[in-house]
Amino acid sequence: MYYVDMPNAEEIGALNSVRADACISIYLPTTPVSRETEQSRINLGNLVKQAVTQLDAAGFDKKSITSLQEQFADLLADDDFWNYQANTLAILATPKSLRTYRMASKIKAIVEVSDRFHLKPLLRAITFPHAAHVLALSENAVRLIAVSADLPARLVEVPNMPTDAASAGGKATNKDYSGTGHRHGSQGDSFYLTRFIRKLDAALRPVLAGSDLPLILATTKPLEALFRSISVIPALPSTISGNPEHLSESDLASAARPVLDAHYAEQVKAFHQLFEERTGKNRTTTDISDAARLATFGGIDRLLVDIDCVLDGSIDDETGAVSFSAEGGDAVNYDIVDEITGRALRSGAKVMAVRAADIPGGQSLAVISRYPI
Repeated sequence: MYYVDMPNAEEIGALNSVRADACISIYLPTTPVSRETEQSRINLGNLVKQAVTQLDAAGFDKKSITSLQEQFADLLADDDFWNYQANTLAILATPKSLRTYRMASKIKAIVEVSDRFHLKPLLRAITFPHAAHVLALSENAVRLIAVSADLPARLVEVPNMPTDAASAGGKATNKDYSGTGHRHGSQGDSFYLTRFIRKLDAALRPVLAGSDLPLILATTKPLEALFRSISVIPALPSTISGNPEHLSESDLASAARPVLDAHYAEQVKAFHQLFEERTGKNRTTTDISDAARLATFGGIDRLLVDIDCVLDGSIDDETGAVSFSAEGGDAVNYDIVDEITGRALRSGAKVMAVRAADIPGGQSLAVISRYPI
């Protein structure tokens, strides 16, 4: 079993505002198999040594280094903690605190040291999480399934959810009906289906309220149309078509993945379309210096960043001026793109961490601004 706990975009923005003499960001490949975590612990010890080496080279206070080492030693010795892992462990530490986040996505080992945290890997994990709710809907049965990239699909308990159309709508029906084709006489009446969907909508609202996961319908065309016409719960345009009664939770999760892929591709496509439109109004840029100034003064509306790009340097807190550095792997400079991302999040920008091929011109980032540049 996987154990996952992730911050949302707002929390990542708050983490970006953390400042300390030393902020250590470590991303460590792990395993949910508890008997195989020893290698992860060994690897963490080596990454901590790399971080301490950078701090020593920068002349960092020995007492604070000891405090950091003690926190990591406590973490390494916590057998209960290591028994409950996923695929990657994010560790964000200062001399006074240590935060951990267990991630389902697989990320290579990273260690960054500066006066702020390195957060783009966390953002990537929540940009396209390949997670959704699937509503498997037929006249004879209803299920809400939670699916994600790496976790097994699971059935979500929904209080007061109707079990079938006949009992919910107050009309007897043939339980052997497949959900497709034409019914004759009174069996073709639709009023009980309308009641069924209304009750279903009322049951789902409190469960899905506030969720940032998309909803995918797995149903027949007639029920899809009825659900979309009655329910206030938004569902993705693409569906898993056909009667889902004989599909397992695992089958539904597999069928949901291409629907999610298309959804994410549409989000990137929509950014490109808006980017092209706003370019004619001087409201776009792929320049790092321009992006840094806009982020500093809250001028970014939407932002694409390259998850793999690391540009060492610093950004002035007051002016947003960028200073690039040829030095990497030290305890002074930090990833400029990561800092631009954090400042944009704190000002309410919509940010997506993608690959370079998804960014206009293949640049490190692309900005749509709130006003002409």
